[in-house]
Amino acid sequence: MEILDETNVALIGCGYWGRNLARNYAALGSLAYVYDSNTQAAEEVAQQYQVPYASFEDILESDVMGLVIATPAGRHFSFAQAGLTHNKHIFVEKPLSLYPGEARLLCTIARRRKKILMVGHLLQYHPAFLKLKELIAQGSIGKLQYIYSHRLSLGRFRKEENILWSFAPHDISMILALTGETPTRVFAIGGCYLTSHVHDITTTHLSFACGVDAHILVSWMHPYKEQELGVIGDRGMIVFDDTKPWEHKLQLYSHRIDTSNTPPVAEKAEVEFIPVQPAEPLRNECQHFLECMQTDQTPRTDGEEGSRVLTVLDRAQKSLQTPIR
Repeated sequence: MEILDETNVALIGCGYWGRNLARNYAALGSLAYVYDSNTQAAEEVAQQYQVPYASFEDILESDVMGLVIATPAGRHFSFAQAGLTHNKHIFVEKPLSLYPGEARLLCTIARRRKKILMVGHLLQYHPAFLKLKELIAQGSIGKLQYIYSHRLSLGRFRKEENILWSFAPHDISMILALTGETPTRVFAIGGCYLTSHVHDITTTHLSFACGVDAHILVSWMHPYKEQELGVIGDRGMIVFDDTKPWEHKLQLYSHRIDTSNTPPVAEKAEVEFIPVQPAEPLRNECQHFLECMQTDQTPRTDGEEGSRVLTVLDRAQKSLQTPIR
């Protein structure tokens, strides 16, 4: 869809990820203002993309249509709430908030004011994940049985949020999208090795009423990068490996398991690489927000979806903090 000239946004937060958002919205011709409490960071981005730096208060009073919030997570709620009450459409990087109650309040305000509220669950805009969803909907691997997600690397270490909150929202979002349900059970374990009370590695187990189980392993203390989502069905398996080149990112294994024997016997098949049209997921995500503002359509990852993900995160965090008996 062509982006209309008047569809514009202000970027709130010019840090590491904010600069990626600035690049994309500038390329789409929609970046109107930038703001950051770090004036130097804001001025660097403003100069790079030839847009004005403005105070947050001035942005709220401007005629800009939307706010793109990429601040530390603890400030997401206050910026989003202020934007909504000033009749701005809102895009918030994950997580939507740190507290489920705040997320629900943002959804209520957005609904009452008839404004878009969208959350940056990036991988739901990845061409390979969209194709994976399509294959599952077509019944390519039969009935879903198990899902796993591994998001591992060495660094970037953080002190303001643990690995669960930093890495796992993307994986939770994808798994909820595939099952179409919220989990009936959430259980998490992990370890703090670099900073006291900040988990560096966590494993989260999810159980769903439909019979699907899932686990999410995240770590920033892994010797190499691993970004893999695996979906196991009763007639095959699909792997989305985002570290592979585009032609190998999506792998279909038509393995079967013959349960007529005791024990069951695996009938292995050759891997089939599924073609995926390359595209930058972040560009797709940014364009989607602009289109939603134009057409008033509900975003794929709207506030309600963000709230569901946050609820699972909150349950996992509470499980982490509960001593194992």
